[in-house]
Amino acid sequence: MRYIESLKEGERISEVYICRSKSILMTKAGKEYASIILADKTGQLDGKIWDLNSGGIDDFEALDYVHATGLITLYNGSFQFKIERIRIAQESEYVASDYIPCSRFDIEEMYTQFLSFSKTIENKYIKSLLDSFFVEDKEFIQKFKSMSAGKSVHHGFYGGLLEHSLSVTKLCSSFAANYPFLNRDLLISCAMLHDCGKVRELSSFPKNDYTDEGNFLGHIVMGYEMIVDKIKTIPDFPELLKAQIGHCILAHHRMLEYGSPKKPSIAEALALAYADDCDAKMEIFREACEEKNTNDWLGYNKWIDSNIKKTIV
Repeated sequence: MRYIESLKEGERISEVYICRSKSILMTKAGKEYASIILADKTGQLDGKIWDLNSGGIDDFEALDYVHATGLITLYNGSFQFKIERIRIAQESEYVASDYIPCSRFDIEEMYTQFLSFSKTIENKYIKSLLDSFFVEDKEFIQKFKSMSAGKSVHHGFYGGLLEHSLSVTKLCSSFAANYPFLNRDLLISCAMLHDCGKVRELSSFPKNDYTDEGNFLGHIVMGYEMIVDKIKTIPDFPELLKAQIGHCILAHHRMLEYGSPKKPSIAEALALAYADDCDAKMEIFREACEEKNTNDWLGYNKWIDSNIKKTIV
């Protein structure tokens, strides 16, 4: 496919892109035309359909994958796509990963590594809980592998939820090795589960926006509810263990002002909260440096709360 970043003035192209937005406007002469924004994972392209009554212009809406044919022109210093034909693309014509930001790591390799932590769990009740999510629930697994971890702040890409959850689990495994008094089974399981509610908080790509339920409740509360529902299916699950797991989930943002219904009251909840925050901040820093691609100071970043700069090696 021809990625948007590689297009050149004067080219005629016939490609599939995501329609990010669509507006019907009026020229000064009183004729209707369509202004649309097309996108792939490399960028966005301003598109114009000047003749809406052409036989080659089919119906489509924002967030559809569309097959568009036309000419790349230059207007006010930016590329503009003069569209002559457009239709909704068939699923066989595109691969979703070409059109949305994706994790730089292989999804299946990450998931295999993620599951390897579950295999180290000794507590049979915790093991059953993890299996109920990550082995047995096929619908959850599909969403967990493909969802982002956030709309925009960090890991806002396909596979971002899995990448973030794996990284937090790795950090918690290191914490457990360094601080032997921590209950490793409890900490690892809560690291793996801490953001499970995001499969309901966020919509899937290409939209990747907050659902109504996500806006009303948030992933912390929804994740707690999901875990409690699974625990109900496991016979004789200990009540104290249920409460400790629930507490770690409810406290994993550490502060009430950061969205946690509870502050950490046990060491495992505190370790999880710091691991979660650490991984989020490291990814925010990485993404900021990669986006600007400069050795200069990048300016104030509100999430890091500092003027930041890429390390020069």
